[in-house]
Formats: sequence, structure tokens, C-alpha cells
Amino acid sequence: MNEQPTCDLYGNWDLLSEPERAVLLRLRGVLNEHVRPVINDYWERGEFPEQIIAPLVEADLMDPPELRAVGVKRSGLYDGFRNFEIGRVDASVVTFYNAQSGLFRTTVKLGGSSEQVAELDPLITSYQYKGVFALTEPEHGSDIAGGLASTATAQERDGKPGWRINGAKRWIGGAAQADVLAVFARDTADGQVKCFLVPTDATGVTISKIQGKTSLRIMQNANIELVDAWVPEQARLVNINSFADVAACLRNMRSDVAWIAAGAGAGAYEAALKYVMERQQFGKPLASFQLIQEKLAHMLANVNASLSMVVRLTQQQEAGIYKDEASAMAKMFTARMLRETVALAREVCGGNGILLQSDVARFHADAEAIYSYEGTHEINSLIIARAATGISAFR
Repeated sequence: MNEQPTCDLYGNWDLLSEPERAVLLRLRGVLNEHVRPVINDYWERGEFPEQIIAPLVEADLMDPPELRAVGVKRSGLYDGFRNFEIGRVDASVVTFYNAQSGLFRTTVKLGGSSEQVAELDPLITSYQYKGVFALTEPEHGSDIAGGLASTATAQERDGKPGWRINGAKRWIGGAAQADVLAVFARDTADGQVKCFLVPTDATGVTISKIQGKTSLRIMQNANIELVDAWVPEQARLVNINSFADVAACLRNMRSDVAWIAAGAGAGAYEAALKYVMERQQFGKPLASFQLIQEKLAHMLANVNASLSMVVRLTQQQEAGIYKDEASAMAKMFTARMLRETVALAREVCGGNGILLQSDVARFHADAEAIYSYEGTHEINSLIIARAATGISAFR
């Protein structure tokens, strides 16, 4: 069974292999059974539905058994559509899942030695080793490249070489549910940014939930304080030795977030379409009115433009073509299209568009976080324009 998403007018789904589509359809079933029924209630409460973690982990989506059984290599498009499918249901859940499958796994794969990757990647894919990406700081977000203030100092303990880490991190999603934090800190000896796997229960590590959020309310973002937290030398990811190495990770992560934005846009469109097909006004469905149809067409075009862009970006990256400006453009564009799409979705639902029961309100609020994380619109614009002009506007 093909089950191409109805919003995918250009048939990007058909680029997947048959076994990959089968895994994604299985994922769709897990989401419909375990996530959709509870998501609005937990969003309103600002809590994470812990009961959905086990079904997602048991689905074995990072290393699917269906692909192993037939010897099919998992493609980048499969990884992208996995984010797309989860994003169609909820932006917080896909952000939570991508924290492990995208941000943390990418950091270890690109930053670790071959020995570290061989040891840790199977544990990451099976969720036996849960981690999060800890880069942003309370006073440094967009200027993190030059402003990163957390420090790491080489220090022996009990005759063993290691590192003493001090600093603070902010907006770290899923930190309280993780085993380890991938903490980026500046080496006090050479001033370069390095990465350390710091256990969440290490002495000197304090994690507190950020309260009062109006977006991604399900996702548990955290403040983290590190006061003389010590880790052994083997906890350092040896291939991250400058911010240029961090930027290589971010290049991949922006691609993941672009897929998330495309998926959330599809979810908002589908929720709005369902509403206007069912809602009667003046004796006929809202969907029969010309102004409503124009907005539906606008939303659908946004979704297809975003999906087509991330598909092509992923194909380039699978061919070994990685450009900062390409991933920045995808993140910038898809997040902007998402913001526009959710506004139109809320609009066609009228007053009911601010109620969680239509799902549109949740996508409308959550789009604001996606618009900002993994590079704001402005920062990604400057990355693109720097490549186009050869002139850096960063100061």
C-alpha cells in the first residue's frame, strides 16, 4: 500500500523505497494510536506524555528491522520523511524525537572518533543511551560562535585525565529525560570550542524546567547549570576542536528542522482542511466558499514548496554536497512558509481556530518556536547572503 500523503502533490513520497514506505506507514499507525488521542490534553497542561516514549522507541525507527531484513540501506529521504510524518501530528513530539535521532546522534557521529561512534551509535539508535544537544546559553544564542561562555579546563582527578566544566545552557529540550548532555564549552587553554558528554546526574549539574512557554508546551525545555562538573578524557568528542566543527553539525541539523517545518505545515493544512469540510455556514460547507478555497490553495502550495525543497536538499547531501547556505535557506524558507500556513489555517477556522480541539491552534502556537530554533530567520538570511555576495555581515 502506497498511502502517499494527500498534501504531496508532486509525489516526493514515491522517491522512497517500498520497504521505507512500509516503515513510515507503521510509524503513522503508532502516531494515530498513541499520540493523536492524548496530545491536546498534554499540550494544554504543559506536560510531556511519557507513555508515548515506549511505543516510539519500540518502533525502532532509526534502524528499522524491515530495512535490515531485506538489505535496504536507510536513505536520507527516509530520515527526512520520518520527521515529516511525526511533524504532521505534533511539533513538540517531533522536536523531542529529533533531539535524539538528529541533534544528539549527529553530534556523536560527526564529532566522535571511529571508536566512539562504533560504541555509542547502536546505543543511541536503540535509546539505551539518551542524549541532548547543549549549545545555547542564557546570554548567547545567535552570537554563540563568538560569545560561547561555558568553559572547560583540563584537570586530573585521582590520577585520571579529564575536564572541569563550568557554565550555563538554556532551551535544552529533553534534558531532564536524557542520560547525558552534549555540552559545548571553550577550552581555557586554547580558546577553542570542544564538546563533552556530561552525565545528567554528574556532580555539579543542575537541570530546571523553563516555565511559562506559549509554544512547544509539551517539549520540556531546560536551564542547565554546570559548576565544576568533571568528566574523564574519554567523554570528549575528539573531532570537535573549533566552532567550525560545530558549524558542520549545525549544517546537518538545520536540514532536520526544515523537514520538521514542512511536516508541521502539512499538519496545519490537513487540520484546517478537515475543519472547513465539516463546518457548515450559510447552509453549506466552509470549503465551498471561494475565499476559503484560495487560502487552502495558498497553504497547499506552501507545503509542497517546502517539501520539494527539503527533498532536493537531502538528495544533494546524500551525494556529498553540503553547503551552509543550502541548509540555511531550507530552514529559513520552510519556517517562513510554516508561519504563513498556520496563520491561514487559523484564519479559515475562524474563532474555533484558537481552540485545541481543531489541532490548528497547537500548530499555530508551535510554529513560533520552529521559526526561531536552529538559527533564526535573520541569522540564516545572513548565511545565505554571505555566500551570495562573498561579504560577511556578521559582527
